Amino acid sequence: MRILFLSFAVCVASVPIAVMAHPGGLAADGCHNDRKNGGRHCHRAPAQSSSSSSKPQRLVGEGRSFANCAAARAAGAAPVRRGDPGYGGHLDRDGDGIGCE
Repeated sequence: MRILFLSFAVCVASVPIAVMAHPGGLAADGCHNDRKNGGRHCHRAPAQSSSSSSKPQRLVGEGRSFANCAAARAAGAAPVRRGDPGYGGHLDRDGDGIGCE
């Protein structure tokens, strides 16, 4: 019994602390929404872009909203605030003026 307990303790101690840091998953860019503090929180450096422009490319034209939050995230626009290009009421589940949070 003592050996079993010691084996279990060694296994638990060998799990890296970073694995237990966040319960949620990460997006493809290594980031996720920070619910406590708002905004975006990243764990990995973003991939190098071959484009010379640092401004995210929007997938919508003027006066149109993103079809869904996946499209907004793909364009680097999430979260989308009321008044921003690409905002639509269907993206704002809780009605606070911030979509895809």
